Amino acid sequence: MLKKIPVSAVCIGMHVHALEGAWLDHPFWKTRFVLDDPADLERLRRSAVKECWIETDSDTDAGDDVEVPSVPAQAASAVACPEAAESVAPGPAVVPAMPSAGQSTPRAFGDELNEAVQICHRGRQAVTDMFGQARLGRAVDPQGCLPLVEEITASVTRNPAALVSLARLKTRDDYTYMHSVAVCALMVMLARQLGLDDSQTRQAGLAGLLHDMGKALMPEAILNKPGKLTDAEFAVIRTHPERGHAMLLEGGAVPDTVLDVALNHHEKIDGSGYPRRLAGEQISLFARMGAVCDVYDAITSNRAYKVGWDPADSIAKMISWQGHFDPVVLKAFVRGLGLYPTGSVVRLHSQRIAVVVEQNDANLTAPVVRIFYSMNSQMPMAPQRLDLAGKACSDRIVAREPLQDWGGVNVNALWGGDAASARR
Repeated sequence: MLKKIPVSAVCIGMHVHALEGAWLDHPFWKTRFVLDDPADLERLRRSAVKECWIETDSDTDAGDDVEVPSVPAQAASAVACPEAAESVAPGPAVVPAMPSAGQSTPRAFGDELNEAVQICHRGRQAVTDMFGQARLGRAVDPQGCLPLVEEITASVTRNPAALVSLARLKTRDDYTYMHSVAVCALMVMLARQLGLDDSQTRQAGLAGLLHDMGKALMPEAILNKPGKLTDAEFAVIRTHPERGHAMLLEGGAVPDTVLDVALNHHEKIDGSGYPRRLAGEQISLFARMGAVCDVYDAITSNRAYKVGWDPADSIAKMISWQGHFDPVVLKAFVRGLGLYPTGSVVRLHSQRIAVVVEQNDANLTAPVVRIFYSMNSQMPMAPQRLDLAGKACSDRIVAREPLQDWGGVNVNALWGGDAASARR
């Protein structure tokens, strides 16, 4: 049987079935769990959640001493199925149960890539549907986005490089949709690097997913134009932050953080951005994070009018753009991605060409690479994995290689196998 009780009455040992209220109101990644940690009990009581549902038939009737009515069968079904909740009783929808904590156990890069492929597919479809609804004038439901944000967050927690690297690979046709998925993953990664807590991290992820909703209201002829935009067309595109902010605001129930990033992710530290030419501390931390993540994914992705830049070259360019980004935020971003992000093509001291396949957290200048070409012999080589941080390794990176120089090589397959090759 399910019972709805005040959070103040919750005790250690209870089986929590659902938390009443928005997912952003509480500090947990899941809403169905056994409460067996006093620290978690304290976190729950300090949260904005005032009531929760407990399972009294599976915890030896824990909570029977609390004078609250039991849940009728119809209402109990609504708790398990949020879609049905609206037809049962008014009040906030119950957030679906989140994946178990075990699903965030660290995982090898190659293993996580397989999961990341599926998340990319689901993410693209979810964002496509969301944009379609927005074009029809329907409000965006942030609560409906949270399960996808959780999936992305769990993947980034298990292995930051897998989903972040895979989401960078877009076709020219799906850039608009996959860009939102990629920025969500990058925002989660960056939030972790900056030491933000769980609640702030999920807000950062949701802000990344919804930051470009204003693009849904842009003319598709401009959005997908294969050439350079005219001044008049660019003026139209520059309205997307304000239009996205207005759309999200009208829909209601959107956190202030998400609204802020939607409006201000094109502002620059030196005040030269848009739409309001904010500068320095006038720009919130989350909007500064959004600016970095948005630009990195944009310049490394294939677009209708250009081929994406090499990841390492993109990082170098972003560092050189004085006044564009918050230097502290950018430094944390580079620390999370690496100086040579996965997928970067590099030249080694041995005059061999390699692609970066994994990061070495202890040494950002010495990642794991896969060698595929010899400049000395001017011949391809059988792919060879090399850990540049290994004790027996005397080789090192001496330069970045322009990605376009290696267009005849399936670089994506070298670092990501079939998972990355499929998104070429």
